[in-house]
Amino acid sequence: MNKNLRLIVYLLVTALALLSVTYAYRYYAKRSNPIKVGILHSLSGTMAISEKPLQEATLMAIDEINAKGGLLGGRLIEPVIVDIKSDWDYAAKMTKKLIVEDKVSVIFGCWTSSCRKTIKSVIEEHDHLLFYPLQYEGLEQSKNIVYTGAAPNQQIIPAIKWAYDHLGKRFFLVGSDYVFPRTANAIIKDQVSGLGGEIVGEKYILLGSQDVGAAVDKILESKPDVILNSINGDSNIAFFKKLRENGILSTSIPTISFSIGETELQSMDVNLVKGDYAVWSYFQSIPSERNQQFVNAFKAKYGKDRVVNDPMEAGYFGVYLWSQAVTDARSDRVEQTKNHIKKQSFKAPEGLVYVDPENQHTWKSVRVGQIQEDGQFTVVWDSLKAVRPIPFPSYRSKDAWNRFLNDIFISYGNSWAKSADKAEEIEKKE
Repeated sequence: MNKNLRLIVYLLVTALALLSVTYAYRYYAKRSNPIKVGILHSLSGTMAISEKPLQEATLMAIDEINAKGGLLGGRLIEPVIVDIKSDWDYAAKMTKKLIVEDKVSVIFGCWTSSCRKTIKSVIEEHDHLLFYPLQYEGLEQSKNIVYTGAAPNQQIIPAIKWAYDHLGKRFFLVGSDYVFPRTANAIIKDQVSGLGGEIVGEKYILLGSQDVGAAVDKILESKPDVILNSINGDSNIAFFKKLRENGILSTSIPTISFSIGETELQSMDVNLVKGDYAVWSYFQSIPSERNQQFVNAFKAKYGKDRVVNDPMEAGYFGVYLWSQAVTDARSDRVEQTKNHIKKQSFKAPEGLVYVDPENQHTWKSVRVGQIQEDGQFTVVWDSLKAVRPIPFPSYRSKDAWNRFLNDIFISYGNSWAKSADKAEEIEKKE
């Protein structure tokens, strides 16, 4: 080999080595500079029954994106997991930690509206970003929150119209004692009045309480056609057990629930709820190829006997909406990501969803499902297309709704839920 050829070979080998070192440096630099995201859910306390599976679905989406190479040219998503212990004041404290100390780029979290409203001020103070995956009472809009669950006109309102048309005109309202059930029932009262129906009774239970006897007694006394249930967490187990013990069956007085899905049913005796109804945007039984992929992936990751529900699906696709915004922004910085959120859509397991640019809620379908003996739902009514989200029902003005919320906050002692130590005092005022 002549001298020139040896020099060329040497230079090529050196260049390849330098190139390999450069690529290796960039690869490991990206791997050592992950995109941190906060996962803020209750893994203990009364809400753990619902929030643990929701956290798992969120983590599955993160794992899927990481398996495809991450974001922004290879940066992996690193979840920072927090157990908020079904304690909303603690949730606010940990939200600040995630933002200030952990430097997360986004937070995925909360279940109850008490949690969301408690941390909302922290999110807004730091001009950060929260993806909230639950159907809720509406009456809220924030540039710092993306609402991937249903607004009132995507769950509560169509549920009442369907029940009025198919089940009866006399309604009993029961719920946990915090802002979501109180507000949902105010919306229901307005709608039932407009339809010409009747509210025959109303009762609230402390969040996490098993003391449901008084509520069931009032149901027996008022003899409604339909029970509208916005109880959250494990209180539902005691409630349905008490109904059946008192001879109230789904065949005589059916219940429509707004916070019971497939995962909650796994923690209950399904015979206690068989034949009753729930209203969501998503059910595991949706017969689409995209949904089957989602269900199969979750079972493969967490166990063949596991199930998925609406909040889990909303938590799952919320991660993808955020990741698409990051990709479009070419940055995981909050201010950059927020500028691209309003342009996002995604082919979710429930169908195509997209972010409404005016209020940052998602366009979603509405479905009524009836509980079957296998713990799944048969869809008995479907909107067949995505419904535009309307956070503030037109039954009252926005100012009137804001005054209503303020009154609830004050009545709970400047909180968004009735606490056990204040329950007796508030009960007297009512």
